Amino acid sequence: MGGCFCIPRERSLSWDPGKGGPSKDPTVSSECKSSSEYKEKCFLPQNTTADLTLSFCVKSRCRRSAYATLQEAARRRLWELESEDQDARALFKDLSARLVSIQSQRAQFLITFKTVEEIWRFSTYLNLGYVSTCLEYLLFDHKYWLNCRLVEDTEIQVSVDDNHLETIYLGLLIQEGHFFCRALCSVVPSAEKEGECLTLCKNELISVKLWEGESEWEGMSLVTGQRGLVPVSALEPLPVPFHQWFLKNYPGSCDLSRKKDWTGSYQIGRGRCKAVKDYQQKEKGELNFLQGESFEIIGFVIPGLQWFIGKSVSSGEVGFVPTRSIDPDSYSPMSKNSAFFSDEERCSLWTLGSDGKAECVNFLRKLAHTDITSVYRLSGFESIQHLPNDLSASQPEDFKKATHSRAWEERQAVGSRHSSSSVDSNLEEEFLSVASDSYHLPEPDDLDDPELFMDLNTGQDEEEAENFAPILAFLDHEGYTDHFKSLYDFSFSFLTSSFYSFSEEDELVAYLEASRKWAKRNHMTWAHARLCFLLGRLSIRKVKLSQARVYFEEAIHILSGAFGDLSLVAALYINLAAIYLKQRLRHKSSTLLEKAGALVACLPDRESSAKNELDVVAYVLRQGIVEGSKPLEARACFLAIRLLLRLGRHEEVLPFAERLQQLSGHLPASDTMATILSFLYDKKYLPYLAVASVQQCGNQSAQWMSLPIWQVYLVLQNTTKILGTSFSSGGEVSALACPTLRRALAACEEQADLSTQRALCLILSKMYLQHRSPNGAIYYLSQALMLGQLLGEREAFESSLCLAWAYLLASQTKKALDILEPLLCSLKETEYVAQSGVVHNLLGLALQDEGQMSRAAKSYLQALNRAQEMENVHNQAVTMANLGNLTLKAQQPARDYLLQAVRLYSELQASKETDIELVQVLLWLAQLLVSGHQLTHAQLCYEMALLFGLRHQHIKSQLQVTRSLCHFYSSVSPNPEACITYHEHWLALAQQLRDREMEGRLLESLGQLYRNLNTAR
Repeated sequence: MGGCFCIPRERSLSWDPGKGGPSKDPTVSSECKSSSEYKEKCFLPQNTTADLTLSFCVKSRCRRSAYATLQEAARRRLWELESEDQDARALFKDLSARLVSIQSQRAQFLITFKTVEEIWRFSTYLNLGYVSTCLEYLLFDHKYWLNCRLVEDTEIQVSVDDNHLETIYLGLLIQEGHFFCRALCSVVPSAEKEGECLTLCKNELISVKLWEGESEWEGMSLVTGQRGLVPVSALEPLPVPFHQWFLKNYPGSCDLSRKKDWTGSYQIGRGRCKAVKDYQQKEKGELNFLQGESFEIIGFVIPGLQWFIGKSVSSGEVGFVPTRSIDPDSYSPMSKNSAFFSDEERCSLWTLGSDGKAECVNFLRKLAHTDITSVYRLSGFESIQHLPNDLSASQPEDFKKATHSRAWEERQAVGSRHSSSSVDSNLEEEFLSVASDSYHLPEPDDLDDPELFMDLNTGQDEEEAENFAPILAFLDHEGYTDHFKSLYDFSFSFLTSSFYSFSEEDELVAYLEASRKWAKRNHMTWAHARLCFLLGRLSIRKVKLSQARVYFEEAIHILSGAFGDLSLVAALYINLAAIYLKQRLRHKSSTLLEKAGALVACLPDRESSAKNELDVVAYVLRQGIVEGSKPLEARACFLAIRLLLRLGRHEEVLPFAERLQQLSGHLPASDTMATILSFLYDKKYLPYLAVASVQQCGNQSAQWMSLPIWQVYLVLQNTTKILGTSFSSGGEVSALACPTLRRALAACEEQADLSTQRALCLILSKMYLQHRSPNGAIYYLSQALMLGQLLGEREAFESSLCLAWAYLLASQTKKALDILEPLLCSLKETEYVAQSGVVHNLLGLALQDEGQMSRAAKSYLQALNRAQEMENVHNQAVTMANLGNLTLKAQQPARDYLLQAVRLYSELQASKETDIELVQVLLWLAQLLVSGHQLTHAQLCYEMALLFGLRHQHIKSQLQVTRSLCHFYSSVSPNPEACITYHEHWLALAQQLRDREMEGRLLESLGQLYRNLNTAR
């Protein structure tokens, strides 16, 4: 072969034809390799394994060295996965690979592939950095994800043997037997083989089907469409897997490479340029010019295209300019933010529709919702008294400084004054542009008052000119006006907005055809051309392509090169080119296709007018592949993405989006593509990739506040898929979502969006509490309190209670009292009965923690009175339970309170929340009964508590009860068989929690229990 066949890691954005091969045309004999040497490279040797070793190393970005602690933690996790690898298999399934084995000591995975598509997709994810990001999800626990600085400083570097990866890919490609190659040299068959073998030019693209063991393969030229045999030694498979996929799925013709026509800069350009030689037009619509003449580039000039649209600075004429005739270093390159499309186009790609507005609004509300202002809290419930001593690994920066400076408050207050609408607006207004399930480009505005409004029911006489005067006057405008937008838009809204009272479309066609004749008779050029265009579009709707072609050709002929209405010119050329491609009219189409390609690719503000435009975009992409022009290829991928999203064909977008992301590299534009990729991966149910692509998005300043919130929604939905749980507003917020939540919070701060800021702070605090990191929760609840004070009384009260509860859970009782006591004084007992009851209950918990039992009892009794006054049975049950817990040392009162609490809980409608609270109450009651030597009743309470935990599959409560039962049957009421049964259940829970340390201790305990029984397990 003439070069290494590989899955390239493309980092350069330049197009350098100088690297494409030698300058002189080779001959088959001198440069093309022998078939035997070729087969050595192409076919997998018998002793070559199809397995690939993937190694990884955890590194610190700051120190640029290995992160020993995390590397060891990752190895321990790998050791766990060696015995239970279902999580690893699920991950590599998302990554389009098949896991063979895990080698924890070497920090390696052994993977394999069965198809070309599998290895192509895996190599894409590898190049995009998704493999390393996904490994973080697999290898690190919640403590890592809650540590913001650690996440930002850590990266997993993944390595594979590139040569072996290429060998595997090539073997699978050859195994499939049909792929695309480039001619390494010109091939002229001998006289005796003429007609049997193909004549090829250097760099010509060929579709081949191989015959194993033959020195010649069957091929078809993509340039001429001819078929014949081709010498294997003259071919090189296209090295980029995306090119193979695209040419197979979007078949069509292409031209020969003309790299020699372009010798300068290889970036998309705009601005002004200068001619380096004279040019005399060969067809109408092309500009005549002399060397040194300057042009204003209309749209872009793109390397790899033969034409662009320019405006002569001296004459003001607009037309096609041959790219090879200008100085490629005279124009300005594209913005650094995007090398392939304008900032306006970039923004339009990730505009979110309004269909999913309500879903996202409700999602955020439910997730941030707390019932703390109306529902009493149970003592010891969600308790985290036995936290590990060192919580530093899960504390964000400055958590210990949860009280913020006045400067922060002043900054927030100033922000609120500058964006009062943000404070006053409700969540519906904040999410006007949100959609969770569809992207779309903005639809054209409906024309409420159209310039033309024709009643076709009045019986139009074709011989009466005045019957057609309105439409002719409207359409015969030289140049473009906004009124013509509906002629060219995607929905063809001109028909419905300008004509009425026709029963069949044929009546409209007859009227437009009569109008065309009058326009032609009166030499009304622009009306004539536009009527031909309208008739052509109507013909396409009826799949009368030949008739449509005649209309479009007539319109182009009439305009005679006039570019006054560039939208019309573009629509005509693109529609006609699409028909030529459909009908394979190669003898007519060459130059027109090149010019249509320029119009479709170079005009950033052009409105798409037809579904069949995709055929022209595919032609442009084929030319990008032929020319080796990455800018042209990227531009065509962008156009394909935009059009397919517009058509709702989401399943077809992904390969183009991934390819564009690869070509974009680390430009800001790649954030846009990462957002689209996350949307597409979510659609395809690839949760690891959906979350990874969101994480790779930069800290974008949120032009639309809906985007970061939509990302939060998407990440939380997909993390539940990763963890194998179902998402609910009251459920656990995965720590994997922490980076996305923090980024959304930063975007809200930038926009001074106080309401959404507070909601996100509440969600983050919920996440930190669920993962037993109270300082993190306190940090965000302190922010929520300050924001609540700016927003209103209700928000301030709710945030105060949340913060006090977090302090209680963190055993910072004095700080909780500092909030609760002033809060109680501020409430008028008669007006705020429910609220004062909640505060009294929390105050009782705080005073009990402080050892002030008498004051605590008074607070609980006050809370009980409020609950009885409000006839709230649940709150009465909680207060009774809290009083029982307070008086545990006094047997009879505690027993009475706890039994009364159980009775009240039994009156409530069963729910997960109340049943789990009841588990805690039953444990207290069992503890009390054990101390009173009522072991049978205690056993009943323990086992009832376990039943409630099992009923709701609540692992934490089951763990707590099972631990108590094991102690009960080993020490209080010895029963070896029951003790073994509950130890085995405890072991199963430890395995579900993936707590290997606990699992090891339990296995040891079980072994001892079996030995005591003289029973082999």
